[in-house]
Amino acid sequence: MQGVAKALLITIIVSICIMLFTNLVFFFPWYMTLVVETFNMSQIAASDNYIKQSYYDDAMERLSARPIFREKAEKIEIIVTNDSGGRAVGNDDESYYEGLSENQKPYRQRGKPVTVEIRAVYPLSITLWGKEYERELPVSFSITTTGLKHYKDLDYYFE
Repeated sequence: MQGVAKALLITIIVSICIMLFTNLVFFFPWYMTLVVETFNMSQIAASDNYIKQSYYDDAMERLSARPIFREKAEKIEIIVTNDSGGRAVGNDDESYYEGLSENQKPYRQRGKPVTVEIRAVYPLSITLWGKEYERELPVSFSITTTGLKHYKDLDYYFE
């Protein structure tokens, strides 16, 4: 009787491990999607020294439509900050910023860092005997890039 109980316990533990491994197999492509989207957004940020609102919205739409991302779409965050810690997402029309001071503009001068971070939640779930157990794993990826565009409306300081 003791041998049957041990065999049953080992079977349950092995099946749980197989289910966890299957979930982790899906994690790596999900994480690589997060990395690629962060890289794409950092390239856009490098070209303009900030992210235009339309690019931001497009990236959120793309991520929200992805298979595993759409399960927790409300927990996807794209955070873009400039060197002073301000939000570096702005209007699509650069002429909007002509009358504003340097601190009110989302972009900085060429050579200043722009950090792009995407945060999302991976739903790690296992179904055992009809009951689903789920754990949310918060994951983020961040890239810091350097702005390449020279703006004539900003002072250029030699440091």
